[in-house]
Amino acid sequence: MKHRIVVLGAGYTGAIAAGRLARRLHPDDTEITVVNADPDFVERVRMHQLATGQELKRSRLSDIYAGTGVKVRLARVTAVDADRRTVALVDEHGAGEIAYDTLVYALGSAVADHGVPGVAEHAYDIAGKQSALRLRERLNDLAAGGTVLVVGGGLTGIEAATEIAEARPDLDVAIVARGGLGDWLNDTAQQHLREVFDRLGVAVHEHTDIARVEATGAVTGDARVIPAQVTVWTAGFAVHPIAAATTLEVAETGQIVVDATMRSVSHPDVYAVGDAGLAEGPGGKPLRMSCASGAPMAWQAADAIAARLTGRKIPQAPLRYFQQCISLGRRDGIIQFVTADDQAKPSLIKGKLAARYKEIICKGAAWGVAHPTLLLPTRRRRIAAIRTEILEATS
Repeated sequence: MKHRIVVLGAGYTGAIAAGRLARRLHPDDTEITVVNADPDFVERVRMHQLATGQELKRSRLSDIYAGTGVKVRLARVTAVDADRRTVALVDEHGAGEIAYDTLVYALGSAVADHGVPGVAEHAYDIAGKQSALRLRERLNDLAAGGTVLVVGGGLTGIEAATEIAEARPDLDVAIVARGGLGDWLNDTAQQHLREVFDRLGVAVHEHTDIARVEATGAVTGDARVIPAQVTVWTAGFAVHPIAAATTLEVAETGQIVVDATMRSVSHPDVYAVGDAGLAEGPGGKPLRMSCASGAPMAWQAADAIAARLTGRKIPQAPLRYFQQCISLGRRDGIIQFVTADDQAKPSLIKGKLAARYKEIICKGAAWGVAHPTLLLPTRRRRIAAIRTEILEATS
């Protein structure tokens, strides 16, 4: 029987892991299945562009994996039984189940409301394609002079606020940050960020907590009201609750606790990558939820799975950071170079060059996903147990 590898989720990390496994393992020995609810690969890092009316290139998973040996199953994951090694699914035919020998859990994350009242009822988010499209429709309905409030001063909030302000200069856009605006960046980057916000006319509310979201705006922790016809919530992400409902060891965040090879510390046949996995980075700090963390996690997991199955040495991918890429609309940006543990260095790129730099990074990541078996080895490795059986049968 073939060794069944099931990859849950086809975002950046799941898609990368599936393609890398297909490059390294012999198709006669393995059956790789990607389970995803959406038929397309979604460039999550571009959701702020989608929300502002830009058209993104469509990449069907069936086209991406055509001829690779990777099967695509369009379904929504509802549960994982880590002891029986099965995954419960719902697709167009109803409820079903798929069994695995090795599981790559890459279901990612969704927007986190942090228990703030009114977020679910009144706020929009850009954590996924459908939510970005809902925001897009709402923004299209706003007339000149309409008000938009972005809650969250992290990378997602900064990119959303500047993208909306640039695409719709007729709107009044504001942003709320719990700390200082971009206060993790170096001084030069922070100054450039403020200059761009001033140029785009984005009002900034720093050191401000939001206690409640209403239909007409947001109420701060000190009872001030910030009026807004549209509130965009970008105050962090939370993982899907599926893993926490299993016997897998998870952290308080609901992320699956993994070792240096992205392998579950409680279930050796399960690997977790991207936002779904809690992996240790440089200095013992957990890797942050980001594409910059997810890609090397996917490389490490795929290489570890292939090495263990084929009886080879497990390679180590560098789990470290090099830069933070921030788009400030389509024509401006900041590339903040960072230490291995994600602390800002004095060096950076800003302005139009930074915008081009980030665009190259984004296009490169999508191109890599769209070409999963590029430079396919002339000889993919056989699984050790199956190779032994073949040798015994022919001897």
